[in-house]
This record gives sequence, structure tokens and C-alpha cells, in this order.
Amino acid sequence: MSTSKPTNLRIPGPTPVTPEILKEMSRLMINHRGEEFRHLIESVTKRLKVIYETNQDLHILTASGTGAMETAIVNTLSPGDNVLAITVGAFGDRFAKIAEIYGADVTVLRSALGESADPDKVMSELNNNPNIKAVLVTHNETSTGVTNDVESIAKIVKQDFGKLLLVDGVSSVGSVPLKTDDWKCDAVASASQKGWMAPPGLAFLSFSLESWKANASSTMPKFYFDLREYKKYMEIGQPPWTPNLSLFFALDKALDLMLTEGMHNVHARHVKTAQKFRDGVQELGLELLAKTESASNTITSVILPEGIDAKEFLYIARTEHNVELAGGQQALANKIFRIGHLGLVTDDEITETISAIKHSLEKLK
Repeated sequence: MSTSKPTNLRIPGPTPVTPEILKEMSRLMINHRGEEFRHLIESVTKRLKVIYETNQDLHILTASGTGAMETAIVNTLSPGDNVLAITVGAFGDRFAKIAEIYGADVTVLRSALGESADPDKVMSELNNNPNIKAVLVTHNETSTGVTNDVESIAKIVKQDFGKLLLVDGVSSVGSVPLKTDDWKCDAVASASQKGWMAPPGLAFLSFSLESWKANASSTMPKFYFDLREYKKYMEIGQPPWTPNLSLFFALDKALDLMLTEGMHNVHARHVKTAQKFRDGVQELGLELLAKTESASNTITSVILPEGIDAKEFLYIARTEHNVELAGGQQALANKIFRIGHLGLVTDDEITETISAIKHSLEKLK
């Protein structure tokens, strides 16, 4: 058995899983149609709703966060529906693409990389396109380290225009506040491998009464992601399809840890950790991609100095300093690197990461 120090995993997900959560995954299998699992899924769902700040339906899928995003779309929309997709990066683009693939007529409102969405521009688009049925928005854009002001956007979408609001909260919920009911978000997607401190493989989706009204007339094709099946089976404490039991065990423990700490404290911890990372990289003379007012508290994107090859930099950080960082995606490939700081991050891990960045860059100059 290896006794080497675990990699300091500083990517935006999967995030490190603590030994006590990993231990839960070694539990014996149980009957997913039995009473023990009924109690488990009902308990886990109840606690997820506390963190989501919702009293409306919430369903757990054995899928990735993208699966939850797809579920939100196919259960509320029909081919030909007009959709406004607010995108500030790769995952906003993904949300739009899913809707397009299923036949929606998508209008894209795009912000420059590193910038958040402008609520005034959202209002303008909705004024100019009265036939829009739904708005798609990413709360926290993993590819750029930008957080959108979903609260302000939601006021416009819901109070001023009465449209459906579907939110990608994959890298935000559980780490930063998202008030699902207060903001009137109709569907919010998240996934276990982010701030929830569990391995990848489970996705969560809240679903409002307005979403269910839209579901009644939705004709986009769906089978595995048909929420009517999830709702029907949840009434008897079961999933419609075989769930990943080991991940349920892990999530059960993770939720206990989060709620014992208290979500206010969890959110404050993420603010503090993010600021330490931002301060650390700026003290090295590096520039952040995101503006201060919209900088994410779960992911920090750093502009690579001119002449530095991203692959070489990431390789040195990993092989010589045991720190795993993430590169840029799509248009930002070889232009930035990303630091993930979701879930539990120690001060030692912050110090090690900043040191690895410093020495890896020095070696390449």
C-alpha cells in the first residue's frame, strides 16, 4: 500500500473526499427498493432541500451535473420554444447547446470571458423578444471563475417578465448562497463532486411548481431523465432506475458534516479560502481573469504570463510539487490556469498551491 502524500487536488471538480466520507462508500450494498434505502433517499433529499433553500420538489439523479442540466431542459420545454441563454463561458455554452440539440430556438446573450452577465442586457433581450419562454443561466461559471448575479437576473426574469428560469448551479450550490425559493428559480442543477465533497456520479435538480406546469405541455423526448417517473417513484421512497448506492452513502455523510458546520459557516469558509488564493496569486504578480466584484468563491482563474506554456506549467506543478491545477478550456486554453477551492481546503493546501505556482513559473522563465 502506498504511503505517499495524496495529491493536492486543486481542480474545479472532482474535489478531494475526506477519509470519513470515503469510508462510507465501503458499506455493503442494500436493496434499493427496500425500507433502508427509502429512509436514506428521503433523509438525503430533505437535507439537500435545506441547503438549496427550497420547499419545492428536488430529485436525485445518478448522472453528472450536465445530466441535471439536460433534465431541466427536456422536462420544461418543447421543440421550437424560444429560449434566452445567458452565457459567460464554456458551461453557459453547454446549457445553450443542450437546448439547441433538443430543438429549442435559442438566443444567446454572451459576455466577454472574465465578465459576468449584465442584468440590464437581460432585461433588454426580454423586452425585444416577448416570445421567450425560458431563460438559462449559469450561477458560477467553472471555466472562467465568474459568478453571475442570479438574484438580480431572477428579479427581472420572474418578477418583470414571468419567464421560466433554469439555473446551472453545479459549482455553486453547497458552497455559495443560492436562495432557490426566495429568488424564484424554477430549476437548479448541481452535482456531488463539487462543494458537496462527494465523488462524482450524483446530480441534483430542484423543480418548482411553475416547472411542473411547463412539464405538462413539454414534448421534448425523455426517458431516463423523465421527472414524472422520478416524482412517481419518490412517492414510495424509490428511484425509477438503479441508483449509485455507494455515492448515496457518501453524500449522506457529507451532508451531515455540512449541516453540522452550518451553511452560514460553510459559505463564510469559502469566501475566506477564495480570498487567500486570490491574494496569494496576486502577490506573485499574476493577474486574475475575473473582475473583483464577480470573482468566484469556488474557482479562481489566473492569466498565464506571456511565454509560459500551460501544459508544461501544469506538468511541473503536478510532478514536482504534487499540486494538480486545471488548465483553461476552449478559447482560454493555454491562456489561463484554474484553481479549484470547493469543499474542504486546509491552510497548508493553500500555502502548498501558491508555492507550487511560484516555483513552477520560475522554472519556465
